Amino acid sequence: MKQEECIALLMQHGVKPTANRIVVLKALAQAGRPMSLTELEYRILSIDKSGVFRSLMQFREHHLVHVIEDGSGGVRYELCHSHGHGADDDLHLHFYCERCKRTFCLSDTPVPVVTLPEGFTVTTVNYMVKGICPDCR
Repeated sequence: MKQEECIALLMQHGVKPTANRIVVLKALAQAGRPMSLTELEYRILSIDKSGVFRSLMQFREHHLVHVIEDGSGGVRYELCHSHGHGADDDLHLHFYCERCKRTFCLSDTPVPVVTLPEGFTVTTVNYMVKGICPDCR
């Protein structure tokens, strides 16, 4: 992702495009899969852990990243392809490989519809499937 594209995406989501935020956004885009904070730290040596974390929290607040439980008790951050900062319209499944510990997006797999009883309100959904990925099989 080019710098101009990063700036445009940040602004589309209502996030001020600072140098650190652009670097974090580029790292997420290049990864192409959900990344843990530790994985991002190793990719981004020019920003300390708290700087990366602050950027991720800003992105989360503005629906620029998904925060998913990765199946191992940790969290991963994934670039969201929603169309603005008002809501997340990029809901999809994730697959956690129990052998290599990687998390994959299953964007083309239909998301099951869940009907809740009256009075319940959904704020977030985390669809995680666990198993063994093709590389580890």
